[in-house]
Order: sequence, then C-alpha cells, then structure tokens
Amino acid sequence: MKLARLFLALLSLLASPAMADDPYPNKSVNLIVANPPGGASDINARILVEPLSSVLKQPVVVINRPGAGGAIGTAQVATSKPDGYNLLLALSSVIVAPEAELVSGRKSLYELNQLEPIALLSSDPMIVVVRPDSPYKTMEDLLKAAKEKPNTITYSSSGNFGPIHLSVEMLAYQAGVKFAQIPFGGGGPSMIALLGGQVDFTTAAPSVAAQQIAAGKVRPLAVSSAKRLAAFPDIPTYKDLGYNTEYYIWAGLYAPAPLPIAVLRTLRESIQKATSNPQYIDSIKKSGILMDYRDAPEFKKFANEDGQRMLKVIRAIGKID
Repeated sequence: MKLARLFLALLSLLASPAMADDPYPNKSVNLIVANPPGGASDINARILVEPLSSVLKQPVVVINRPGAGGAIGTAQVATSKPDGYNLLLALSSVIVAPEAELVSGRKSLYELNQLEPIALLSSDPMIVVVRPDSPYKTMEDLLKAAKEKPNTITYSSSGNFGPIHLSVEMLAYQAGVKFAQIPFGGGGPSMIALLGGQVDFTTAAPSVAAQQIAAGKVRPLAVSSAKRLAAFPDIPTYKDLGYNTEYYIWAGLYAPAPLPIAVLRTLRESIQKATSNPQYIDSIKKSGILMDYRDAPEFKKFANEDGQRMLKVIRAIGKID
C-alpha cells in the first residue's frame, strides 16, 4: 500500500509541470503600437488583428502607446515579461533609435537585444506632400527654396530620427540643403499639421498619403523608393531627381526577448497564416500598404542591413537638441 501511494505521488509530481504550463495563448494578446492612431504602424496593426485573432483563437487588442518618437511604447514591450502576451508593431525607426539617443548624448529607453524579431509585414517608401495651395509645384521648387533660405522651409515629422525625419534628411543630405524639422509625435499628427497649415510639407507612407491625395487635400512631389510606385506613376523618385538615395518605412512584429521556443514557433506560424489570409491581403492592398512578409530569420537580416544604411545618415546628422 505504501509503495502504491509512493508511486502515485511520483506520478503526480511528474505530471504537475505539464499541467501547469497552459498552451500559448490562453488569454488575450496585446499588440502595442508605439505611435498615435492614423499612421502607418497603426493601420498595419488594425488590419492584422482580425486574422491573427482568428488564428490564435484569442483576442488581439491594439493599444497605442505613443511618445518619444516611438521609444516609450517600444520600451514598454522590451521590458515586459517574455511570454508572448505583449507584442510590438514597430516601424523601421526601432532599429536606429538606440544609436540616435547615443549620438544625442542620451541613454536609450531600450536596446535591440531586448526585442525578438517575429516577422516583417510591409515595406513602404515615403511620399513628399504639400498642400494644394503651396507655392512649391515640384520637388525642384522645394529644394530651390531650401537652398535660397536654409532652415526656413518647415516640415512636420513623427519625431527625431523617425521615418519622416530620416526620409527628408536623406534627401536633404544628398541635395545639400537644410530644412527645419518640427516634430509632432506621430505620422497622423504630422499629416494633420500639414493640412492645418502649420508646416510647408511632410512625408507619409502611401497608405496615409493616398487618402489625402485622392481627396485633393495634398499634392505629391516625390517618392523615396528606388522605382516609381505603380499606384502613382507620375510621382518622381529621389533618384529620378538626380539624388542617389532611397528610404523605406517598414513595419514589423517584435516580442520581448528571449521568448520560449514553443511560443516563438506559435507566433511565427500564426503570423504566416494570418498574412496569407485573402481578407488580410485584400485589406492591405486597399490601404495602399506594400506587403512584404518575411519570417523571423529573413526579417532580422533585412532589418540589420537597412539599419546600417540609416545609421550612416544619423551619424552624419549628428546631435539634435
């Protein structure tokens, strides 16, 4: 009898860890967007949540945590428990923000090794836009004005070293001009600032710019891609204008590192299934976002290579007060 009780106790001990580890996910998943509503990251997130919730069989909830050019929301995820219940939908600036803080003499709120790459979702260029009543009819007009009056032509941005800032400064660096940046904390507020007449121009991802172009509220002048966009064949690229530079704002999913192997596998497989959903693909196309799905290993390689190009510009810009 004692032997039987001992045997049952051993079985209970062996079984308890397995029973304690509930399969992932067993509750809702937070998808943190480190920018305000209305920008490229927010649009990406809201298109993704329905198909991803369906695959995970748990609600995926979008939470906007803007501030410090995306660093506040990113740091929230980077420092959270690595269990897969807090994910980050980040833009390309996530790669360069720690270096940008270093260049500016500040301590970064997070480090890249705190984040686990899950998947790349999209990769978009930026479109330079002005209001319809702007005196600048072409990109050449805008650059000429900037040469004649350095630091007087203003543009709204999502924050220092964010996608808008970098897309403008990469062109300005090549053209040898100086614009005046006015940060507004996100892509959505940045566009609102232009529409409200607070600045001379801004740049935006096609998903954001397309709505305003179609409504006649802005006029496009140039695009930062290597080739012209099929949806906007009349918009010249930076290279068309004679400047050897290009810039892409990409959106990718991250989680706190290090994730348990089983959780990472589940997330990678779930994102692949969600982004293969015809409804997701159709929504992405309608939004004007350029889909560019890449699984974790390819995403990590792509982000590292793109990050090196951006870091060169950041070091050339130097400290920003």
